[in-house]
Amino acid sequence: MTQASSFVAAAELVKRNGASIPNESPAYRHARNELLREEIELRRQIERVAELRRALPPGGEVIGDYRFEGAHGNVDFAGLFGDKQTLVVYSYMFGPQRERPCPMCSSLLGAWAGEARDMQQHFALAVVARSPLKRLLAFAQERGWRDLPLFSDLNGHYSRDYFAIAPDGSDIPALHVFTRRDGTIRHFWAGEMGFETADPGQDPRGAPEPFPLWNVLDLTPEGRVPDWYPSLDYPT
Repeated sequence: MTQASSFVAAAELVKRNGASIPNESPAYRHARNELLREEIELRRQIERVAELRRALPPGGEVIGDYRFEGAHGNVDFAGLFGDKQTLVVYSYMFGPQRERPCPMCSSLLGAWAGEARDMQQHFALAVVARSPLKRLLAFAQERGWRDLPLFSDLNGHYSRDYFAIAPDGSDIPALHVFTRRDGTIRHFWAGEMGFETADPGQDPRGAPEPFPLWNVLDLTPEGRVPDWYPSLDYPT
């Protein structure tokens, strides 16, 4: 664990910053410096949380009968890893009962699609949904997703065991990380922040947020508009 005592005080780093935006007022610079100090502390907190995550003890062994169909044929769970030792799986809300996929999931995956090749330099990535593969690939083509590895959960066992199906049979988004060490596949981490853990008046989300859109919205004066929701189609 990084020792906080080895850090230079955030206030001192603020003094070293020396930034000055054209025509800013003294009041703005004072407030911006106070915000910068909080941003430095936030960065450090994010790293502390990441270190705690990396230090988790081994998770549960993956032993279910999981079967998937991807663009290159059928695979079992181990097959999702390819030649990597870490696997990130996103459960996409695009079950067979849906005419169209979840717009929020699709917005997230649209952002990931641009980074998928970079991601897969470091870990295996799988986007799993319960719709037939043909539907998944057709939507990917519509959206211009070329590099997202899409898989149909053939028997639904993975989606059921790893919390991607609600009691009423509807879809739930889920993000899981798995490891393969010495031939044994184990669960490493899952996003466990949702409606039950949301703060009043805030959109339920994880921390850190894997959705780039929310992070950019947080940089704007409007922030995260509570009643806004992504769309699958926008006027041209």
